[in-house]
Amino acid sequence: MEQLIAYLMQFGELTAQDIAEIASHVKQIDLRKGDYFVESGKICVNLGFILAGICRSCYYSKGGDDFTRYFIYEGRIIGDINSYLDQVPALEYIEAVTDCSLLTWSKAGFDQLEKSVANWTVIFAKLNAQVLENKLKMASNMLVQDGYTRYLNFLNHYPGLCNRVPQAMLASYLGLTPSSLSRIRRKIN
Repeated sequence: MEQLIAYLMQFGELTAQDIAEIASHVKQIDLRKGDYFVESGKICVNLGFILAGICRSCYYSKGGDDFTRYFIYEGRIIGDINSYLDQVPALEYIEAVTDCSLLTWSKAGFDQLEKSVANWTVIFAKLNAQVLENKLKMASNMLVQDGYTRYLNFLNHYPGLCNRVPQAMLASYLGLTPSSLSRIRRKIN
């Protein structure tokens, strides 16, 4: 719980009473590798905070190929915020890449926190803005950089993550084939 509170306090102040209120709405869950936290076509019913493990946001082509959009790891918020807040079907999947431990809160809990925690709306607006800005920066880099540079930026942006995710998922995220990623890795080593 301390990790979640420290993360939230980056975006605004919380009193002891606020922290107790947040704690009363949080539930810890575990996901097994391959489980979905969010499924495309279904409404996202929980937001979460990853205590341990890695997930990925992905989608599937009509042919069944999967494409990784981004990774979510320890100390980050997880969920489809648009689906969750607007109660509309999610457009992508969020899948556990490893076994994961999360703190979650339901939509009803989130709505209650908006009423009882003075800074809740501001904290989540700032948090959401930072997440969106990071996603846009990464997406922009992906469009203009070659595969080698994209991989180097991944190593800098996600230190230690490349050895914790399957090569095929990493290659998909980088817009490379697994064999191209292998060649780039050999070149660096």
